[in-house]
Amino acid sequence: MTPGALPAAVPELASELSVEVAAIVRAYQQASKADSTVRAYRSDVQVFQAWCARFGFRSLPASSETVSAFLVHEAEAGRSASTIGRRLAAISYGHKLAKVPDPTDDEDVRATMKGIRRRIGTAPTQKAAATVDVLQMLLARTPDTLTGKRDRALLALGFAGAFRRSELVALDVEDLREDPEGLRVLVRKSKVDQEGRGFEKAIPHGRFVRPVALVREWLDAAGITSGPVFRPVSRSGRVRKASQAETVSDEGVSARVAPKLPRLTDRSVANILQSYCAAAGLDASTFGAHSLRAGYITTAAERGADLARIMDQSGHRDPRTVVGYIRRANAFKGHSGSGFL
Repeated sequence: MTPGALPAAVPELASELSVEVAAIVRAYQQASKADSTVRAYRSDVQVFQAWCARFGFRSLPASSETVSAFLVHEAEAGRSASTIGRRLAAISYGHKLAKVPDPTDDEDVRATMKGIRRRIGTAPTQKAAATVDVLQMLLARTPDTLTGKRDRALLALGFAGAFRRSELVALDVEDLREDPEGLRVLVRKSKVDQEGRGFEKAIPHGRFVRPVALVREWLDAAGITSGPVFRPVSRSGRVRKASQAETVSDEGVSARVAPKLPRLTDRSVANILQSYCAAAGLDASTFGAHSLRAGYITTAAERGADLARIMDQSGHRDPRTVVGYIRRANAFKGHSGSGFL
């Protein structure tokens, strides 16, 4: 063997390492998107692949004609412009990760998407805001059980912090810091903070909703001292325990994954809110997980809170979004026609 030459087995080792490194790189690439975005993209790509298989088209790499036809099919099936746009973004993201030409860059695809937006319209469907009056109705209907204590804490904190649902379910006990005037909550990662620099929200003790007291009541009753704040509760009234460790495999590379403590999902927030809306005699279909956040902003606007202070709590970066809430909340205050209509 020539001095310094590598043993014959090393190329195989290098090949195994390259697979492992590729898996790690892929994990970091996926981490560039929020978990909820990755889940949505994965679902959208599966829809595209199923459509291609049904009609005999190739999904990767796909042609611009195939993508345009798929978009039109989705529009004709009654999908919203936002859903179709997200599916287009998922197709683009998949092609870029696979390092193949991106068919969504084609001018024909852009023109098709533009036509869909013009024909369908892009106005979002606004969910009803769960203002403080609505919130108090919901809190009054929570049972005095462990599940009820969790739901009270979830609704109250979600409202008081104007949290996005993804921020709310991602909270750990370590993110909560008691303060003489209430609670300081660290949001480690958010839609507007994908790199995870983190920012803090102040939650006052309050006199009517009392979010800090309700969170403490839940944590004490559940015996939670670390890890996820909001967790599933079994039908028998017990907080669910961590699942067992498992082995996962990615293209031949196996790894042992430590058990994780369960936490509520994004969808759980909407389900919980809607269940209490129904119990309160409200139309649950008009409310969603975003209703708590919208409710705080709307209530703050109705009470004359300063725009900058509302944005401090909501974490909005674009004042135009918050101004939209304020305009709706104050639509009849000082109306230009109030003196003569």
